[in-house]
Amino acid sequence: MFENKENRTELEELGEFGLIKHLAQSVVLKNAETIKGIGDDATVIDTSGKILVVTTDMLVEGIHFDLTFSPLKHLGYKAVVVNLSDVYAMNAIPKQIVVALGLSNRFSLEAVEELYEGINLACEKYGVDLVGGDTTTSRSGLIISVTGIGFADKKEDIVYRNSAKATDLICVSGDLGAAYLGLQLLNREKKIFLVNPGVQPELSGYDYLLERQLKPEARKDIIEQLKSSGIKPTSMIDISDGLSSELFHICTQSQVGCQVYEDKIPVDIKTGELADEFNLSPIVCALSGGEDYELLFTVSIHDFEKIKLLQDVHVIGHITDEASGLMMIDKAGTAIQLKAQGWDAFNTNHN
Repeated sequence: MFENKENRTELEELGEFGLIKHLAQSVVLKNAETIKGIGDDATVIDTSGKILVVTTDMLVEGIHFDLTFSPLKHLGYKAVVVNLSDVYAMNAIPKQIVVALGLSNRFSLEAVEELYEGINLACEKYGVDLVGGDTTTSRSGLIISVTGIGFADKKEDIVYRNSAKATDLICVSGDLGAAYLGLQLLNREKKIFLVNPGVQPELSGYDYLLERQLKPEARKDIIEQLKSSGIKPTSMIDISDGLSSELFHICTQSQVGCQVYEDKIPVDIKTGELADEFNLSPIVCALSGGEDYELLFTVSIHDFEKIKLLQDVHVIGHITDEASGLMMIDKAGTAIQLKAQGWDAFNTNHN
């Protein structure tokens, strides 16, 4: 590969989303069937029947997972779920996946079978078909790329990131920060093990946090509740990079601001306890941790009476005009400007 080093721009300077934005500038959509291209949780295609959505996620050993503490069965399951989460975030239903693997010679047939046990388990739970894929040799460990394919009945059913309006309510499903704390716990026990392999890891009592990190679930149930309640979100995204980053995506693309309340952001008691043990702020873990795979969405204020009846859905704030910026009101009533400090794939400081 030849390049002029004097004009070299490091990918870290742009960050993951800066790179995507830069590359998207040169992409021209040519086909009328392509409704939505780069810039959301999934691509949207009109098939002259149902509306097709397609999304892809890649998990790379040493960047997205550590096989020291990630069982292959759990990893296969997670690789599927993170894709299905993106499909649900478009208000669509996943139906098929395609799986591509890069494998080094460290992996045996039995290891690959264990990985596929998890993949098949996720397909069974979410009613999804594994319909194809590819395998190749890898010199850098295990690489898993999953493409998720889903459908909506019509164009109007699809929910994008760029359609939030002032006065809309901001909602999240589940609780936040648990996956990040689960990862901190696993990394701590790994460091202890490397120094003293005879010491057993201290993981008892943290099953919920570990499961949130190693075997997350996509929120199919929330999409079903919204549909059965007659609520169509005005915007939606899944929380893979942290609540702050996802709020930035919705607000930037919708050209709005937001105001969220610290005491409304849901944090599980175990997340709070472990955050204290690590001398971390639970709310910072919720805002910036990532990998929760919950849904962040906005709804019309007129749907408040309906939304408050949904299970495991929390109203955490509201959309404001763009000039008001992205603000969080802390427990003391002070307005704090939010910063997008979640996961960045090109940050060189990953574990």
